[in-house]
Amino acid sequence: MNFKKNEFMTQPKLSIIITCYNLGNYLEEAIASIEEYSPSSDYEIILVNDGSTDESTLQILKKIEKQEKSIIVLHQPNIGLAKARNNGVKLAKGKYIIPLDADNKLRPEFIRQTIAILDSNDSIDVVYGNAQIFGNEDSLWKGKPFDIAEMVLNNYIDACAGFRKSVWSALGGYDENMPVMGFEDWDLWLRMGVIGCQFQYVDAIFFDYRVRDNSMLSDAWEQRPLLLDYIFNKKELNYLLTFRNCLIENQKLKEEPAVSAIFEQLFKKIKRNLKF
Repeated sequence: MNFKKNEFMTQPKLSIIITCYNLGNYLEEAIASIEEYSPSSDYEIILVNDGSTDESTLQILKKIEKQEKSIIVLHQPNIGLAKARNNGVKLAKGKYIIPLDADNKLRPEFIRQTIAILDSNDSIDVVYGNAQIFGNEDSLWKGKPFDIAEMVLNNYIDACAGFRKSVWSALGGYDENMPVMGFEDWDLWLRMGVIGCQFQYVDAIFFDYRVRDNSMLSDAWEQRPLLLDYIFNKKELNYLLTFRNCLIENQKLKEEPAVSAIFEQLFKKIKRNLKF
């Protein structure tokens, strides 16, 4: 594993980690979206090449290394998304992190809001918003405020969210042992939630999410039962499995919504007794 560090700027507040495996045709578009934000001294870009093999991607990576003097480019063997993101974050100088897939694009407002919110409120650990879907689809994906009772059922916070590097470090980063790639972000958000991290939802478009054929998430959804079994059998998340099963049963029986509030109170009581 090696990286090329070009002429660099002073200490940035935010590090944007772009992970790329054979998606070079989208890279320049992703970088251009970041560079729409000003001032550029607020952020750094760390580009992790996770063992790309196609010639087009390799040529574009060489071009970026030559022309983009402020970008750190990390080359590594193909070792998977979680390790790629973790290796990028390890190099980060910023105290805040935004992961970005190579085929997506950031909005300047995302960078602005992440820095502003995390700078002004020490109690907030994660900032996230909405996404404009483009490519094979054209629609608006809207997020919603963090609710542990909903998060144990389905992940509705994309990996493209801003968070404190200190929290990532305290949790040991993304889980590099996930049996299938694609749910690393859900696992991280759940682990943040159970230690009391605070999430701030902003009702604004923060990034553009490309829908394309043969994406990694397609395989992840096919392997969903395996991934759920792995995530909810972790020591720190195992007790959430009971909540998950009860909520699913509650939905089947169409019981009153107040049941979710009861689970939330039980969750708070259990969390106070947890040892990490």
